[in-house]
Amino acid sequence: MRTTWRAAGPRPERRFPRAAALPLAACVVAGPAAAGDWPQFRGPNRDGISAESGLLETWPEGGPKVLWRAALGDGFSALAVTAGRVYTLFSRGDDEFAGCFDAASGAELWRTRLDRAWRDEFGDGPRSTPTVDGDQLYAFSSRGKLYALAAADGAVRWTRDTASDFSAEPPQWGVATSPLVEGDRLLVDVGGAGGSSLVAFDKQTGKELWRSQDDKPGYAAPVAFTAGGVRQAVFFTGTGLVAVAPADGKLLWRLPWETAWDVNAATPVFIPPDRVFVSSGYDVGAAVYRLTAAEGAVSPAEIWKNREMKNKFSSSLLHAGHLYGFDEKTLKCIDAASGETRWQARGLGHGSLLYADGRLVVLGEQGELALVDATPEAYRERARVRVFEGKTWTAPALASGRLYLRDQKELVALDLAARKAAERPAEGTP
Repeated sequence: MRTTWRAAGPRPERRFPRAAALPLAACVVAGPAAAGDWPQFRGPNRDGISAESGLLETWPEGGPKVLWRAALGDGFSALAVTAGRVYTLFSRGDDEFAGCFDAASGAELWRTRLDRAWRDEFGDGPRSTPTVDGDQLYAFSSRGKLYALAAADGAVRWTRDTASDFSAEPPQWGVATSPLVEGDRLLVDVGGAGGSSLVAFDKQTGKELWRSQDDKPGYAAPVAFTAGGVRQAVFFTGTGLVAVAPADGKLLWRLPWETAWDVNAATPVFIPPDRVFVSSGYDVGAAVYRLTAAEGAVSPAEIWKNREMKNKFSSSLLHAGHLYGFDEKTLKCIDAASGETRWQARGLGHGSLLYADGRLVVLGEQGELALVDATPEAYRERARVRVFEGKTWTAPALASGRLYLRDQKELVALDLAARKAAERPAEGTP
């Protein structure tokens, strides 16, 4: 079933009141991802890094300019932004949807029903983030229904029900992993039984290409990278860190990793040329492994392991040899080579972050947004503003100078692009 209609329109632009800083301181058909796009979970490379520059070095009184606000709905799905459109998943009433919004105005362009709404004690709605590839969008519902939709209008091109096709059950708090496009394949942590944990589909037709492993489903999004000349897709499942060959699903290496309630949720971080960082919460901690390849075989070796960075559900990012992320409720910078903490700051709760133009954009779990220098020297906060009043567990997205944020009620776009004096409107003009 596909339902298409327009929303009543975004709210009038307004600015947020300034929050006190802590002592610590038109319809465009989707096409190939362009410079400035954020087409999937954690951005172009699934690493939380934006290549954009020319952004505000600090924020004016009241915070960045609010471009628009649009009604949304329940869910923790992050945002994919490409070709002038914003895509996310949300629920309203008893139904779960994939939705598309105009990036310039916030107007809802279409929504497509995916499944029954997911409800639980920590928050209702979908957790997975859609992936946009060319003119197609891939969405994974909270109960395990996988869709390929036309990015232009939300029309269903193909669908797979992982419960019936692979005897898969969603993890305790719903499907949170996000589909990964790797060449002509769509790789998914299905969590099915009988060797159907990890599955590759033909991204154009939905045909199964291979299935592999017997792991419990995790909550993390998979990543793909090349180390030692070997291309590998890495999944953080409910029971371990698992790498398979994207071409055929052959197991390359495995590291057991147990976390309470199987909450392995943070996306692994590739550290070029040959290392991978992994972290989970519940007092487990983090580790870095070196991947050595010889004659097509890959062997992981531990470099360090400690409890200095415990990513509960928010993922860390790598910049200039340092990892930035949330150790439970503490924002930290640690040395990627040694695991040593360089600085830490509290006050933002279980937050999330991205990197752009020399700074971290950090969204706290109670709706505070902070701008922090990406340096290991010290925690240096340049600005802070409150954007939302309620629970905010969704990672931010940045595309073409606009920062996109959501909570369980609204979708918001802020202008982070710096303007030369000649480009700014004269005082008193709109």
